Amino acid sequence: MLGYRVDKKSQKQKTYIRGLFAEYLAIVLLSLKGYRIKAHRYKTPVGEVDIIAQKKDMFVFVEVKARATKTQALESLTPKMKSRIQNAALHYCAKNKLPDPSCRFDLITVSRFCTCSHLDNAWMAAA
Repeated sequence: MLGYRVDKKSQKQKTYIRGLFAEYLAIVLLSLKGYRIKAHRYKTPVGEVDIIAQKKDMFVFVEVKARATKTQALESLTPKMKSRIQNAALHYCAKNKLPDPSCRFDLITVSRFCTCSHLDNAWMAAA
């Protein structure tokens, strides 16, 4: 077979770096829109939130997806991922003793040529 073998470790590293770059682009985008970044890569035992931001009284829990196209990024957000993000958001609110905060879940997609798209209120939290 002609071709070359792709080293899985180096491919994982490239994907990881691409994801970090997308998150930093998202932070810049949110900052330019007037959001204050409260946390980046917030990890809990129940899930992770890429970015936690605040604008006025609204806390925004943001998932960042870097894919070749915006459609692929939208399709990559599964119900299981949403649930984990929501659980991590509840953890953040409890840990920081936020009394019934207004919050929403946003999605920022980063596609080719660093094209960013910010979807406010991308999904509703399950009751």
